[in-house]
Amino acid sequence: MIKRSINIRGDLFEFQKPLVMGIVNMTPDSFFDGGNYNNFDLAKIRVDEMVRDGADILDIGGYSTRPGADLIPIEEEWERIKDIIEYTSLKYKNIIISVDTFRSGIARNAFDLGAHIINDISGGNYDKHMFKTVSELKMPYVLMHIRGTPKTMMSKTNYKDLLPDIIDYFKKKIDLLYDLGALDIVIDPGLGFAKDYQQNLDLINNLNLFQIFDLPVLVGISRKSFVKKKYGENKTLEGTLELNEIALNNGANIIRVHDVRENKRLIK
Repeated sequence: MIKRSINIRGDLFEFQKPLVMGIVNMTPDSFFDGGNYNNFDLAKIRVDEMVRDGADILDIGGYSTRPGADLIPIEEEWERIKDIIEYTSLKYKNIIISVDTFRSGIARNAFDLGAHIINDISGGNYDKHMFKTVSELKMPYVLMHIRGTPKTMMSKTNYKDLLPDIIDYFKKKIDLLYDLGALDIVIDPGLGFAKDYQQNLDLINNLNLFQIFDLPVLVGISRKSFVKKKYGENKTLEGTLELNEIALNNGANIIRVHDVRENKRLIK
């Protein structure tokens, strides 16, 4: 695996081994655990548990991006996540905090509360100020591939040629970010976002092609519908682990998961 690094508030962080990003959904309607942790007390329990289980990064989100999800106001999104960002930042100095948002205003507020990374499912498509904001703040930025919106994306799986199309998308976006002065970019092929069942599997099996950018690669496979389709309703954890193993063998640097303990064990 190629050795890569990102700058976390002035400190160089090197990817000497794959990292586990634990998902903290502060939403009532996320596809797997929506509503389980959508108040501050429940979220604190979730954060503490994931840290004990060995999470390297916590990805905190207040906006569901499941297929068909509705728009919510920026004020509601921020209200959902601000307290748990502050709690995590104050209590766990060695944990990297990622915020799952496509809104530049949320990114700036999260930075002020101690967040380190912005994880933007839209690749800058939903907020024209996002690239400029993360570049000014010098925040590492997860650049994901998507077409359409969470409401429309599953009608946009008609690629001319899947892998070259996604590589071209990343090249254009990466050039834009670098032109604005961005320092650290992580790429995410966007599994489950405007990809059908077979396209998701093709991406996992060809993940090594994205090493052309010499940037860290994140994958979000955990318990998604294509995992359920391949392995069955009751084996989404086993399926996630098997597909994450393939992704890691093909060069993934970060795996974004609901089940931290089991995926840390997989890496070990």
